[in-house]
Order: sequence, then structure tokens, then C-alpha cells
Amino acid sequence: MIAKTVEVGSLRRRGLRGTALGAAVVAAVLTITACQPSGGEDHATPAPATSSGAPSGSASTGGSASKTTAPTGDSGTGGSSPTAAGKGDGGETGGGNGTPYADCKATGLRTAVELQDGRGETPRHFLLTVTNTTKKPCALNDAPLVRLTDDNSDPIVEALGEPDTEPVVVQPGGKAYAGLYVFGNDEGGEATYDRSDGFTATLVAGEGTELSGTLAFELPRGLDTVSVDDAARVNGWAGTEGLAMRPINQL
Repeated sequence: MIAKTVEVGSLRRRGLRGTALGAAVVAAVLTITACQPSGGEDHATPAPATSSGAPSGSASTGGSASKTTAPTGDSGTGGSSPTAAGKGDGGETGGGNGTPYADCKATGLRTAVELQDGRGETPRHFLLTVTNTTKKPCALNDAPLVRLTDDNSDPIVEALGEPDTEPVVVQPGGKAYAGLYVFGNDEGGEATYDRSDGFTATLVAGEGTELSGTLAFELPRGLDTVSVDDAARVNGWAGTEGLAMRPINQL
């Protein structure tokens, strides 16, 4: 009887313990249900904040996150784009002509004269040509100082318009040209004018303040002398025959 009584008491105690555990589970379920919002929406419980103030393990929606991108190479984004190396001036020489080459010297130039008027016409228009006989390029400046005879006391022929400020560079064996108009008088009779058997042309240095030798131009074959007067004009040095003669041929 004693053993049986103990067994019954043990069963009672087990029943009471199970009842207590069931009651605890029910209480926990009720507590969780009470914490849910009435709308039934799920909201994650915020994670603990880190020392920076942003939730641990989540992206900050209000801060400016640092994001590194590869350079686009577009110069319009504010970056400094590479600049091309500047092309500097060739530097002035002793003649100050603004080119890398020295002024042409009269001793290094060969001269020639070509009549531009047709047969039977009064000789008025001439093409003066110089050829560089040296092995180095040289520069011709402005317009040559032309006299219609070999007398240095004669007046210098007036330039036709303003001479080109850019010098003409003549390569070895190359040519440069100047157009010359020598006679504008058609009246005859009592009109006075001179005769010439050749022309001279003094070269101008790069700075325009010094002279650089004088060239002699003999008349073309078949012309002993030509009439000259104060209507004469000369065009500045040019790199082609057309540029030299075009304005002269209009006179």
C-alpha cells in the first residue's frame, strides 16, 4: 500500500507541473499577440544602432554614402584635360624678320627680268625674279627699294599699297617675285620722261631700318631701253608670279 501511494502522489505532481507549463506557454503567446500592430503589417524590429548612429547591418537611407566611380575622361566634368604643347615662335634672327632664317643677301641671289606686255605694246609691266643660290633658306622682307636706273640718286619707286608684313622665305634653289610698273605716260608730244636700260633693287632688312645689299636687273633680251616716269609702282615680294603681278597688271 505504501508503494502504491507514492506512485499516485508522483503522478499528481507531474500533472500539476504540466498544467503550470501549459499556462506559461499560453501567457507568452498572449504577450506576443498584444505586441503586434492592429493592422496586421509586419515591421522589422530595428537593429541596435552603431557608434555612427546608423543601424548595424543596414544601409543608411538618410545619409550620403561614399561611392567611388572610375574617371570618365570627359573634360567637361571639371577636370583639367591635357593641353597641347604650344607652338612657340621660331625666334627672331639678327635681322629681326621673325623667321628662323637669316635675311637674304644680294650676293646669294641671281636676278632675272621678264616683260609682261605683248609684242607691239609699250613696255610697262615687268616681273622681277630672284633665285636663292645658297644652300640655306633665307627671308625677303617688305618690298624692294627699286630705282629705275643704276643711279643711286634717283628716287625710289613707290610701293603699290602697303607691303606684306610677312617675309617671304626662299628655299635653296627657290624663287621669289616682285611686280614692277615703269611707265604710265601715253600723251607723247611735249610730255617728258626718261629712258632706262635696267633697274636696281635694294633689299630691306628684317627690322626695316637697315639695308641688305643691292641687286641689278638687266632688261630682257631685245630691249635696249624702256621709257620710265613717276607713275612707276612696285609690288612687294611674293612667293608666286601671280601674286606678284596681279595688282601690277591692273595699272
